[in-house]
Amino acid sequence: MNVKPIGIFDSGVGGTSIWREIHALMPHEDTIYLADSKNAPYGQRSREEIIKLSVKNTELLLKKGCKLIVVACNTATTNAISHLRQKYDVPFIGIEPAIKPAALNSGTGTVGVLATRGTLSSSLFLKTSKDHAGEINIVEREGAGLVPLIEAGKLNSSETRQLLIGYIKPMLEANMDHIVLGCTHYPYLIPVLREILPPHVNIIDCGAAVARQTQAVLKKSNLQNPKKSPGNIQFFTNNDIEIFTSFLEDDDNLKQISYLDF
Repeated sequence: MNVKPIGIFDSGVGGTSIWREIHALMPHEDTIYLADSKNAPYGQRSREEIIKLSVKNTELLLKKGCKLIVVACNTATTNAISHLRQKYDVPFIGIEPAIKPAALNSGTGTVGVLATRGTLSSSLFLKTSKDHAGEINIVEREGAGLVPLIEAGKLNSSETRQLLIGYIKPMLEANMDHIVLGCTHYPYLIPVLREILPPHVNIIDCGAAVARQTQAVLKKSNLQNPKKSPGNIQFFTNNDIEIFTSFLEDDDNLKQISYLDF
């Protein structure tokens, strides 16, 4: 099992922000990334639909021999990961909005959370907020429309910028000093966010923490790959391969990207 790959799935390109952190921390591990862009965004779907799609993605990764699966999607984690853990024997790593570090480090007592509807309405998100926010004021905003724009490669478009300004305005009016990105697509908007936000507002992304947790679970389960050579990397998308490729143009892995009808 040790030499088998780590499986990662998301509703599109967003989870590649998680893959980057995992690959940077464990470059010797083989990885398979599944981008279900055809069904993005998951955040607009019902819980039943999200579970069905997550099961489909999981079973495809298991057929490819994955030893551990990272659900690199906040919406899929908050709605489906408990079901996946009950149904399958492999370890699962989930993604949750990083409310805890934002709350612990906030000086103003107000934290903004930008996430999908599916994440914000989930019981897991509500529990996380209750457990870690304490007396912190959390200003939630659904980032409606952002995922389709990111999936289309329109990261710096006027439409994307105007949506972000509208979502962030009430957070700034409430005096937030930390904004939590509750969707793995959103880290690709960090350059635009830095232009929009005042310098004192910290942007919180969970990617590095997820990579460390993945490493810890591999070690605990004795599943670490012992090889020292670079890992084999495969990306699969069921939508526009050119747009997906554009998100990885700064990596040396373009030959590993394939179209897969799933």
